[in-house]
Parts: sequence; C-alpha cells; structure tokens
Amino acid sequence: MSSNETPRGPVDSSRIPRYAGPATFARLPRLDEVGSADVAVVGVPFDTGVSYRPGARFGGNAIREASRLLRPYNPAQDASPFALAQVADAGDIAANPFDINEAVETVEAAADGLLATGARLMTLGGDHTIALPLLRSVAKKHGPVALLHFDAHLDTWDTYFGAEYTHGTPFRRAVEEGILDTEALSHVGTRGPLYGKQDLTDDAKMGFGIVTSADVMRRGVDEIADQLRQRIGDRPLYISIDIDVLDPAHAPGTGTPEAGGLTSRELLEILRGLSSCHLVSADLVEVAPAYDHAEITSVAASHTAYELTTIMSRQIAEGRTK
Repeated sequence: MSSNETPRGPVDSSRIPRYAGPATFARLPRLDEVGSADVAVVGVPFDTGVSYRPGARFGGNAIREASRLLRPYNPAQDASPFALAQVADAGDIAANPFDINEAVETVEAAADGLLATGARLMTLGGDHTIALPLLRSVAKKHGPVALLHFDAHLDTWDTYFGAEYTHGTPFRRAVEEGILDTEALSHVGTRGPLYGKQDLTDDAKMGFGIVTSADVMRRGVDEIADQLRQRIGDRPLYISIDIDVLDPAHAPGTGTPEAGGLTSRELLEILRGLSSCHLVSADLVEVAPAYDHAEITSVAASHTAYELTTIMSRQIAEGRTK
C-alpha cells in the first residue's frame, strides 16, 4: 500500500452485527478484495504433525470466529492497527493432510508468494510443524532471524517415530538449516516433564535461552520483556506462539496441555513489551477447538494475534514516515 492510500478496515460492527457475515479475521477484507496487504493473515489448516490430541486443523477458523469481537482501536498500544496499515485475510493454505513432506513444501511456497508481495505474515495454525516452512520463507527474505518461541514445550526434539517433520521438531530443523540467528533464540513459558535432562542440554547447545512459566510468575512481565528485548536487539524477529503456553485454565482447547502455564494477561503484556522489536512475521498455532469451552482458547488466541498484528502495523506505518 502506498503512503497516500487509506487502508480498508473491518466491517463496522455498529451498523452490521458482529455475528453476521463471513468470519474473516477481525472482520477485515479478504486479500482479493484489496489487491495487496501490508499484513496478511493466513490460515494453515494442518495438524498431521501432532503427537497427541488432533484438531488444530480447525484452529484458524475458530480464531477467526472469536475475532469478530475485536475492535479497531487498541488502547494498550495506543494504535488503530487497521488504519495504520492494510491488513487483510488471505484465506487458507491448503496443505496435503496425508503427506507431511509435501505439506511442508506447500506452506513454504505459499509463504514465499505472500512475502514476495511485501506483506508480513500473521499465520494461524494448524500445528507447530508449520513453523519450519514459515521460517524458511522468512529467512529467504531477511537472512537468519531471531526467534521468540512461546510454548509449554521445547519443540527441539530430533524425531518422533523416525519422522523429522512433526510439531515437536521444527526448531531443531531450523537450527540445523541455518535459518535462525543462534545469538538471539529464546523459549518463553516452558514447563512440565521432559524425556530426560539431555533435552535441556541439547536445547542449550542449539543456542536457546529459556524463560520458564515460573520465571514469568516470579520475576514479572516487565522484567521478562526487558530481558527478551536485550537478547533480540535490532535483529529481524519472528515470533512463534503455541497457545499451550497458556495454562489450561486459559487455553483448554489445545493438543498437549500442561499445568502451570502463563495467564492470557501475562502473554499479552509480554508481547506489548516487545513492540519496539523488529517483528517481521509471526505464527499462532495449536488451537484445537474440539477441546475448547465457551471459546476460551479461541478468544485468547484472537487477542494474541491482534497484539502481534498491531505491532507489525505500527512498525509499517512508522517506516513510511522515515
């Protein structure tokens, strides 16, 4: 979008009820309605890489439905993200549910196409397998990127049942492929049992720092956000969020829940504390609505995507004025 164009925003909920009409993210226009976008919200309905409860293939549309309640002004960041930049719903990337390798290639190619238009991506999963092809695509544009990985789990295991591409392995593959800046990697919100202490040893060798959910509770969100900002610096940043970073009380609708997680308030406040970081794209994965109650998980996910979208829109607008 050029600097003199006015972005097309969401449907006016004071004139058309929120529950009416198609459920695009935040009731925004479809990408084909605006031609191009600064931020493309895209779904990946794929969950063949899960190791426990399936259903994240329905996560993107559940987040879209919950996002009907989002409003155009974000007071926490003092920004109207959909007025600052053109944000549009790019629909779904249809990936083969019977062939993980092919699905990974499909997601990468589709992400390449969207990024080539100049858009940043806000991707709605789907399971965490999709983070690998998304990171591959982003790294083609920006080089190795800093990564903040919000998750109950490390997702740096080697294989499951001999399979290299699963929702528990994307970040090991990404390190092996050289698409991450190993000076600026961190897990946030990890907790729960592991297969053994070697899991932590291997993870540290890859360059990851760890902020556990207990660290967030004891040290507070401001201190954690400051630590993360210092680790990232001015590097291009990719944020990957597994909704199970939240405690099951705040996100029951997910495939591998773990007790003792972050509250939705803590997650949102940490993200707001990262608003000065150079966020080039993000994903939000592992929402499994079949296990949700009263849309608790989907609502938390929609607000999380809203904060990430706001950060990107603000930075895009600021870049135009320089």
